[in-house]
Amino acid sequence: MSSTSQVPSPVLKKPLTMALIQLASGSDKSKNLAHAAGKVKEAAGTGAKLVVLPECFNSPYGTNYFPEYAETLLPSGDGEASAPSYDALSAMARDNQVYLVGGSIPEYNPGTKKYHNTSLVFSPEGRLLATHRKVHLFDIDIPGKITFRESDVLTAGNQLTLVDLPEYGKIAVAICYDVRFPELATIAARKGAFALIYPGAFNLTTGPLHWQLLAQARAVDNQIYVAMCSPARDMSASYHAYGHSLVVDPMAKVVSEAAEGEEIITSELSSDKLEETRRNIPLNTQRRWDVYPDVSKGKVQFDDPDLPKPKE
Repeated sequence: MSSTSQVPSPVLKKPLTMALIQLASGSDKSKNLAHAAGKVKEAAGTGAKLVVLPECFNSPYGTNYFPEYAETLLPSGDGEASAPSYDALSAMARDNQVYLVGGSIPEYNPGTKKYHNTSLVFSPEGRLLATHRKVHLFDIDIPGKITFRESDVLTAGNQLTLVDLPEYGKIAVAICYDVRFPELATIAARKGAFALIYPGAFNLTTGPLHWQLLAQARAVDNQIYVAMCSPARDMSASYHAYGHSLVVDPMAKVVSEAAEGEEIITSELSSDKLEETRRNIPLNTQRRWDVYPDVSKGKVQFDDPDLPKPKE
């Protein structure tokens, strides 16, 4: 027995070149921002129109660093540098005429006095399009390997983040550990996203185990593109990122992958590949909603009232 209802297919209106920037960040925030700006310019020079930075690109990664490097997420406006990363990301997008998924930065909310791990997405005009607070916090304890508890400092977000790129279609943005939870990806695909973008910082224990596997799983489950953008590996840092930023196509083929060091990788996303995948393996018309519920039909929050709103 087949389902009689169909889910809208993801729409990619025209080919899109995407660049993932794998870079290392030190203790000096201003140098990190300047370094990222140079790399975004380099990525734009390849013809990329969608550029992605890694998780916590403006600071070292670690719970002890989050409060020190955290910012409010509002433009400085009057010249006061209260949000240097916001201003820098906006300028990177505007100066290079690209859509920019600004990795993530530690955020401080003065209203709630809470910290978040937050991604900002900007338009080619430098306008804020969307904000994603990491929904699933990385709390893990593998004896003899790694112990890490983001929840000791951070507060989880509570929304799914879809971003409309008018010339191309919709993407979904989430952060690192979010990739382990298929529900976010499933709902994003049901809502028409053609790609899932995950800035992330897997480590040398979980990275070799599951980094590529999870990207391929989310791609093959939902028949859409998946991109995961890591910091470069720095063995002198307190947290050792896995690296290996990659792009996976709707058939779960790795089409582009970095090594461990600083690198920019590019991939062209194609509507033909999306359509071919769904035509050849028609999951879209074969799902059994009579046997299991469609999670996208439940209560899904797309708007956190606590977040800064994109300006018209």
